[in-house]
Amino acid sequence: MTTDPSKLRLGIPKGSLQDPTVDLFYRSGYRINVSSRSYYPEIDDPGMSAMMFRSQEMSRYVEDGVIDFGICGHDWVVENNSDVHEVCELEYSRATSNPIRWVLAVPEESDIHKPEDLAGGIIATELKQTVKRYFEGKNIPIKKIEFSWGATEVKARLIDGIVDCTETGSSLRANKLRVLDTLLTSTTRMIANHDAWADPAKREKIEDIALLLQGAISAKSQVGLKLNVPRAKLDAVLAQMPSAQSPTVNELADKDWVAVEVIVDRTVERELVPKLSRAGGQAIFSYPLNKIIP
Repeated sequence: MTTDPSKLRLGIPKGSLQDPTVDLFYRSGYRINVSSRSYYPEIDDPGMSAMMFRSQEMSRYVEDGVIDFGICGHDWVVENNSDVHEVCELEYSRATSNPIRWVLAVPEESDIHKPEDLAGGIIATELKQTVKRYFEGKNIPIKKIEFSWGATEVKARLIDGIVDCTETGSSLRANKLRVLDTLLTSTTRMIANHDAWADPAKREKIEDIALLLQGAISAKSQVGLKLNVPRAKLDAVLAQMPSAQSPTVNELADKDWVAVEVIVDRTVERELVPKLSRAGGQAIFSYPLNKIIP
């Protein structure tokens, strides 16, 4: 299949970021249909086409102009030393919104306690060039940096050390590994080809999509609250609202009542609703949000 060069070409990351990315686009207003047998997802925007690449290689295809823009981890932009334009940070990832850390680690029982102790040793990692630059920057001679095809934590007791990514730290703890240093902290980014970014029409479209994606991310942790309040109890209800929020108050047909609406964090909602009820709020309901554009 050949993509239409007149269309804005989007790169969707294949692998662990694929489903969260497709869901994020859906909440932003774009429906992406991914076939298990095709690397060309369908997107319900006639001015766009999409291709799928692994996050590890996305920045190279963006740099070379195979696609106009794409989504991948910042770690792979660094690893590939890619010359691309960073459009924005997108705070979502495989399991949480936490950044991914690439850490240098050894077994807990190891007599290695600092990076310098690894001089002359062997390191296993997926991030070979980044690790090479790290040790060169510290003037620590390493015998070999070997590529790891996965299950890197298991190899820590077979060689001298590993550099692996962690999002929650649970795998490191499960494998009884001790962190010596953090080489890189990475989040998901939207990146663009320089020529595409210089094209006014393409840039505007990319910026619009970035705005919608960021709005969908912001909305995921918040909900809307709406309730009816007797006018006589409005001050008491508003006093319970978070100080950082400015609720909307609307007149109702019955002049003795008003409708109050506010957006709050999900963790605040569970404490706020009972307080609003006790203060006089009635017919309280909450609803999910797709996007919040500041």
